[in-house]
Amino acid sequence: MEQTTNSLRGKLSNEELDERVSRAVENFMAGYGCCQAVVAAFADLYGLDDTMAKRIGAGFGGGVGRMRMMCGAVSGIVILVGLDCGQTEGSDREGKSACYKVVQELLNKSQEENGSLICAELLGIKGHEKAHSSYIASPRTAEYYKTRPCAAKVESAAKIFAEYLRG
Repeated sequence: MEQTTNSLRGKLSNEELDERVSRAVENFMAGYGCCQAVVAAFADLYGLDDTMAKRIGAGFGGGVGRMRMMCGAVSGIVILVGLDCGQTEGSDREGKSACYKVVQELLNKSQEENGSLICAELLGIKGHEKAHSSYIASPRTAEYYKTRPCAAKVESAAKIFAEYLRG
């Protein structure tokens, strides 16, 4: 993966990156969605305040609007890659391709580590009926956290992005 001029790759200490991974898990355990947790842990590095980061990630929860599609934590990686190395000129095909390359590399790593990029598969949900049954967010209780692998997926996503930033 090549570093672009605006990328933060290789510019942060290991301690700083490890702290951000911990912050992502803490965000999730405080009730934020998987995407919000991951994005908010790193967003200030790119000039986004905590509130805006959480708003950007809000709709990706539950595998995008609780539709159990792409994992919210993985969606967080995609958002962060865009912040780190996304092109800003519509005609910049080389920049767009470079960003896509990083996204694919990091998402491939997530799929290897976790077995899937799909929320329903990670949760063991079978069938579209159950996956699309409700837009109502689940209450965050001790039992919820015991039955969900989400905190581990948030940690995995944050670690994958932190490793990318290590350079």
